[in-house]
Amino acid sequence: MAFAIITRVFAASLALAGLVTAHGGGGSHQKPLQVDPDADWATRHMAEEHHIGNFDPASFFTLHDFDDNGFWDQQEILKFYGMEDETAKDVPQSKKDEITREILKLMDSNENGIVEREEFMAFVVDKKGTLPDFGTGPGHHWDIEMEYEIHHWEKYHDENTKEEDLIHPEDIAHFKLHDDLEDEAERLEQMERQAIVEQNIPAKFRRDT
Repeated sequence: MAFAIITRVFAASLALAGLVTAHGGGGSHQKPLQVDPDADWATRHMAEEHHIGNFDPASFFTLHDFDDNGFWDQQEILKFYGMEDETAKDVPQSKKDEITREILKLMDSNENGIVEREEFMAFVVDKKGTLPDFGTGPGHHWDIEMEYEIHHWEKYHDENTKEEDLIHPEDIAHFKLHDDLEDEAERLEQMERQAIVEQNIPAKFRRDT
């Protein structure tokens, strides 16, 4: 178990290592699409999170059917509304409940607690409905590296950025995350090497030194 944790953390730290190289390695970086401020939530979400300006309802549904099983469960709804992202850590459960409740109310015509593809298409195409804006942002649902890429790096940096240029609060926080992951990986690796991990011994079996 401990080794598996170390492996996951260490892999994560390696994936995040070399930030400037990874983001500024000469590849093409898309700039955020300009979106009408009065555009509906789905349009803004697709532009800001996916850099997609033209899409149809079927594409939107498929893109957010994360497990590709033909329907949105309540966890998927919360995910594409950004409720699993770090930025939503202070969103109260009551707000999350409101999101799923309202979406199901709008689309779940057979009242089975999920939004099936046909139900979504009927809502958007037949009823000309749009996904509501709950005031919780554009719906972050990428991993931490991609979120940094599309919401900060592409706006303020490019392939010519040097390490000394990364001074924005978002840059500092991202580098700190790298350091924290590496520190955690090192700590777990050291624990794994110990024959006995003192912290795992119940207090009643420990001898005072």
